Amino acid sequence: MESRNFLALSLCFLLIFPCLSIKIPGWLGENKMRGSVLRLKKGVFSNAFDPSRVTQLSWRPRAFVYKGFLSHDECDHLINLAKDKLEKSMVADNESGKSIESEVRTSSGMFLSKAQDEIVADIEARIAAWAFLPEENGESMQILHYEHGQKYEPHFDFFHDKANQELGGHRIATVLMYLSDVETGGETVFPNAEVKNSQPNDSSLSECAKNGYSVKPYKGDALLFFSLHPDATTDQNSLHGSCPVIKGEKWSATKWIHVRSFEKSLKQHGQDDCVDRNPNCPMWMKAGECKKNPLYMVGQNGYCRKSCNECISAS
Repeated sequence: MESRNFLALSLCFLLIFPCLSIKIPGWLGENKMRGSVLRLKKGVFSNAFDPSRVTQLSWRPRAFVYKGFLSHDECDHLINLAKDKLEKSMVADNESGKSIESEVRTSSGMFLSKAQDEIVADIEARIAAWAFLPEENGESMQILHYEHGQKYEPHFDFFHDKANQELGGHRIATVLMYLSDVETGGETVFPNAEVKNSQPNDSSLSECAKNGYSVKPYKGDALLFFSLHPDATTDQNSLHGSCPVIKGEKWSATKWIHVRSFEKSLKQHGQDDCVDRNPNCPMWMKAGECKKNPLYMVGQNGYCRKSCNECISAS
């Protein structure tokens, strides 16, 4: 009960915080950027979270867009980390919770390691400040690539199976960062959004995007939306999908954030350095991912150390 009350209080604060430029004495001051900023990077203070750049799109579901959340250099850096390591994207099976292939999701992608480098660590800190949720509640960042015709059918980010709910609880929030512009298509669409009939007229929107309230992908922008209500119940309005790319290509980065610590949950369920944390690890090992993507597969807190034969024998 206490955890639910704390969650509700945190989310109530969040309803106000993303849309305001708050001037707080002693908040590390202001710079030439518009409004007040929260300095994030330890020591150097090269990055900042500026709430005045955030626009509220919808309350049902709660959805916000941050213009220029990433610099173009940061976008290019994330793409470069991923482009040689992409695999067919998976979905979570509703019964078993295991990752499976599906025509519902036709993109390709890969996972970075948490704090894989300084740039990734800075972005993760910025996400935590915006979402008002701890970094340890987040999963590793996933980089996705959509080519012509590729899509992700409307789905929920909260879980239907008990296995995934045990690892940090439901996904409460998703931060979707657009790493490239898309000439046509590739919009993020919310078919159940209560504001879907108030979508501004835009002749450049694809037919898919007109099936709900949609967000066009612009390089550097980020979309934050919540899959749970403030009382921690699931929000059916949070149904969302990625429309097919019609012209060009789409790169994006996704950060899923859980109700509880995702990192502690992995350890509590025996997912330490000598086990696989993903059912696809044996397949990825056979495809050579242990060498092609070592940071994710076998690095510190790697996801596939067992399949990559990185476990040290007790004997």
